[in-house]
Amino acid sequence: MALGDNTLATARGNSQRGRNPYMVQTTLNFATALSDKGSALAAADVIPVIAVPAGTMILNAGAQVVTATDATATTVDIGTGVDADVFVDGFNAKSAADTYADNAAAFQPLIATAADNIDVTVATLTGTLAAGKLRVWAILMDVTDAGEMAADEVDRDTLA
Repeated sequence: MALGDNTLATARGNSQRGRNPYMVQTTLNFATALSDKGSALAAADVIPVIAVPAGTMILNAGAQVVTATDATATTVDIGTGVDADVFVDGFNAKSAADTYADNAAAFQPLIATAADNIDVTVATLTGTLAAGKLRVWAILMDVTDAGEMAADEVDRDTLA
């Protein structure tokens, strides 16, 4: 079940000429996700965390435990609507603070051909999940057409 947008962070990049990768991050608070859902969190719940615009390459994404979850056992996947565990598969969200998730073995960067979200899916859950925080991050790059970058309007555009 997909939850509400209270956990969703908007991707925003740089505006300089040319394109560079940029990092987006948000903190997923499971207490907020529980409140959004209005009932107990369960395995297979999908929590949207980072909005990704169309034409954006997702170079990498992952998570870091800020506060371990309070459930007996909790694992999470991180992915998109296309592949739910493309970035992280089965990360133990009960790990000690500052533990980072590893990429799935088959990880490859992907392009969002349509607007999508990076989601955290509760993969497995034992007990009740009411608290815990994950810092979820992504390295993104706008790969849409940059347009013509050559000077073609006036002489001042061709400065020597």
